[in-house]
Amino acid sequence: MDLGLEVLFKGQNLMRLLGGLGVALQISLISVGFSIPLGILMGLCMTSQNRIGRFSLRFYLEFIRIMPQLVLLFLVFFGTTRAWGWNISGELSAVIVFTLWGTAEMGDLVRGALQSIPKHQYESAYALGMTTVQTFVSIIFPQAVRRLIPLAINLITRMIKTTSLIVMIGVVEVLKVAQQIIESNRMNSPNAAFIVYLFVFVLYFLACFPISLLARYLEKRWR
Repeated sequence: MDLGLEVLFKGQNLMRLLGGLGVALQISLISVGFSIPLGILMGLCMTSQNRIGRFSLRFYLEFIRIMPQLVLLFLVFFGTTRAWGWNISGELSAVIVFTLWGTAEMGDLVRGALQSIPKHQYESAYALGMTTVQTFVSIIFPQAVRRLIPLAINLITRMIKTTSLIVMIGVVEVLKVAQQIIESNRMNSPNAAFIVYLFVFVLYFLACFPISLLARYLEKRWR
């Protein structure tokens, strides 16, 4: 059966697919770069004694979790244009949505990591005469980071894979390029869809698998 393997090497198709993957990775990594510090700050605030602040952040977290990422993309890309007349590109809309999503998820991970530290760790530090800042810097944070990093790396892989949704708002990433290649070769290679999408799967696998290996390595080292 002719699977259309030659389509991948026809013209600039291979380089176009790699370029599309670069767009997806760029959007996801920029979003991760914003999400990690904002998520850490959010997680710290979620463990504070301020009830109004905790309630507001919990509401934000549940709203982001309940709302599908595709709907958020449509709200930011199409909704803001219609409502306020903003001219936001698809790439910027994707960064905004994934940053909002990543911040919420990262904040919950930080909250869980901090609250998983037994209370006697705090009490022992205070009994030794350590201040609150010294307790967090020397006792709590090192333990929380060991529990947080594998989960954060898993979140990064999820964000990379979820960038495939941005094809719905017209961003020319790897999935959009694959669709264009399949459409342009429909007459000459009608079965090319299988090999093209299989190659897209391999690209995502090569992008995410090293990150998964890093998470596995850190878990074994810190166990």
